[in-house]
Amino acid sequence: MDGYGDWLRQTGVVMAELTHFNEDGASRMVDVSEKPVTARMARAAGTVRMQSATRQLIVDRKLSKGDVLEVARLAGIMAAKKTADLIPLCHPLGLDAVEVEFETPGDDLVRIIAVARVQGRTGVEMEAMTAVSVAALTIYDMCKAVDRGMTIGEIELLEKAGGKSGHYLRE
Repeated sequence: MDGYGDWLRQTGVVMAELTHFNEDGASRMVDVSEKPVTARMARAAGTVRMQSATRQLIVDRKLSKGDVLEVARLAGIMAAKKTADLIPLCHPLGLDAVEVEFETPGDDLVRIIAVARVQGRTGVEMEAMTAVSVAALTIYDMCKAVDRGMTIGEIELLEKAGGKSGHYLRE
């Protein structure tokens, strides 16, 4: 055996299915130069679970560090723009739009929803999920002084549109 490529072949992993690896198993940035430019959109979500008193402080804008959700919104948007700097094989994209919104269902939860849009050759799923992740981390950071038991979870792609693989909608 000469390495990772042999291991992948022996385990039955089809290299064509793993686009970030060449036929020998070496990492690569996918060549999208021949793909057409299309409108692409991705919507992702995640949650931060906390004590109900912490959620109320957020909603009432009573934390000493400031308006938690507005800071988290900015952090999410900024993170989406830096996704290629954080995820090694992501293409740098000139995003057309990033939106980060919040819901407060129940008394102990903040739900984050991010939408990313681009006219491009590759999708924006990672940008939407990065926005959600960093917004969640920002909420944690701003509230940790009052609630270190918060949990971040359920970060998931909800929907994507555009490109060769078409439309995806999580059930």
